[in-house]
Amino acid sequence: MPSNGFPLHPGYRHGPPPPPGLAPLDEDVNDQGAIEMRNVQDAEKNEKKMPEPEVLEVPNNEPIAVSWDGPDDPRNPQNFSNTKKWVITAVCCALTINATFASSAPALASGRLIARFDISEEVSELVTVLFLMGYVLGPVFWGSGSEMFGRRYVLMFAMCSYTILFVGQGVATNIQTVLILRFFSGAFAVAPLITSGGILADVWNAQGRGYATSLFGGCVFLGPSLGPLIGGFVAADPRLGWEWIYWVMMIFAGACTLFAIVCLPETYGPVLLTRKAVRMRKEDPIGNRNAISDHEKLDSSFHGILERTLYRPWKMMAKEPILMLITVYMSVVYGILYALFEAFPVIFVETRGFTVTQQGLLFIGIGIGSVLTTFMNLYFAKQVNKIVPKWKGFPPAELRLYSAMIGSVMLVISSFWLGWTGNYASVPWYVPGISTVFVGMAISAIFTSLITYIVDTYLLLAASALASNTMIRSLVGSVFPLFTVQMYHNLGINWASTLIALICLLLSPIPFLFFKYGARIRQHSKFAPCLDLKIAKQIQEQEEVQVRIPLYLTREFNLKYTIFSLGGHGLLPRMRLLIQPTSRKQSSLKTLVLSTRRYSRISNSLPTP
Repeated sequence: MPSNGFPLHPGYRHGPPPPPGLAPLDEDVNDQGAIEMRNVQDAEKNEKKMPEPEVLEVPNNEPIAVSWDGPDDPRNPQNFSNTKKWVITAVCCALTINATFASSAPALASGRLIARFDISEEVSELVTVLFLMGYVLGPVFWGSGSEMFGRRYVLMFAMCSYTILFVGQGVATNIQTVLILRFFSGAFAVAPLITSGGILADVWNAQGRGYATSLFGGCVFLGPSLGPLIGGFVAADPRLGWEWIYWVMMIFAGACTLFAIVCLPETYGPVLLTRKAVRMRKEDPIGNRNAISDHEKLDSSFHGILERTLYRPWKMMAKEPILMLITVYMSVVYGILYALFEAFPVIFVETRGFTVTQQGLLFIGIGIGSVLTTFMNLYFAKQVNKIVPKWKGFPPAELRLYSAMIGSVMLVISSFWLGWTGNYASVPWYVPGISTVFVGMAISAIFTSLITYIVDTYLLLAASALASNTMIRSLVGSVFPLFTVQMYHNLGINWASTLIALICLLLSPIPFLFFKYGARIRQHSKFAPCLDLKIAKQIQEQEEVQVRIPLYLTREFNLKYTIFSLGGHGLLPRMRLLIQPTSRKQSSLKTLVLSTRRYSRISNSLPTP
């Protein structure tokens, strides 16, 4: 210890340091701490000289929105080739003809069914009624189900089940089995009617959608007209049993289902983007772990699924006046179609003595009318397509209502025609027979036009809208055959048809009202995207190029007009503008804003100065 009494630092030494490699003899234990401290300091210096290790970037938790790879992405159904689109359209048409064919095919074979199971005529009518009642149940699952799981899976499941059920109907040993299976057949058969509108909206833009929906709409009524025709020939052939009508329907259904399995891809964009998101997460689990599609963000709980499958279609029906009124009109028209299956035997068999086969041939008139409507719809679709580029692919939905307006008037006239010429046996049969062409044309025109209007109005939600629409009109359509025969017997052919015509007359203004006020109503819709209204606003802003012009109008100015010359921007070169003051006491400086449309009109009316 030094003389001052303070202890020395452990690292302090008296005299010179020891030779290298030799420790001092007087080193105590505390010197070991100094050595360790120097080692730590040296290590820190060396650590600073070492390169810093690479830091792995951990992806953040922000979601990666999954969308198409540009506007020309080949996986986008809108970019399918025209050949592929038309094949998909053909699948929809074939499945629709098949489903509606099965609804009416057994109608003229009811006599065979009555003889086989010893039932009344009213019970035999349930074969058609319960099939249409199945149309009421099916849309609960197929419409919103196709928007959750995709169009293809839902449609394939429904059509395969529908085909298999015909086996049970063909081998049934009692009428109860036939009726129960007919009900479930209708529930599965309605799937194409629900999903086809959405499929066509998936693959076609506004230009092609008009053509596609025109063909599809014609097929909706081509099937019911073919059903009695083929069913009548089967029923009239003594070599074929009653069950052969069900074997024919099964063969037709199997062929159409196989066609769909081979040629129908998935077309619902949100489901395709969900598959893309799953594929991205699988290929790069770290970098794309947050990749998610909008479809995956939907509530997948039981309540969420229930809301989309059951609640949304009825919510749309309750809150959408367009959908509500269109459904009422289509329900009555649909009921009239199936009422004809019961009215034709009264008009032509009882009054004129036609056979079952001859009666079935009269339904060709409805088929011809459907074909003529298709050509009319194609004409209107061509006119709409001329303005599609201006509307950037989304023209006003109300332009689809021309056929419905024509059909609404035609249905009233043809109903009177059928009733008052069919009531008298002295009138040649072809006079009321020709009226069936116009009845079929009117019904088909109303349906195709209004279905297209629904699709163009609700776009991605078209399946839900068509689901509620189909449920209600199928319910109404299933009721009409129950009282049609009694109505025609009690009121007579002429007055029963007059009653139908007056109901059609009462509802005929509906397409005219929507043609005029539909855009205003859609503005307040929570389900209609109204893209055409947004585009219309952009078009209006582009056309109305505003130019401000100073007007020096003072009390001393007694000029009748003043001519200004405008230039610049290459838009209004040296344009003469006529200005007429409304009052001599106007302020000294005002601003006049005119649109380009008014420029040309005013300049043409001016004299040369």
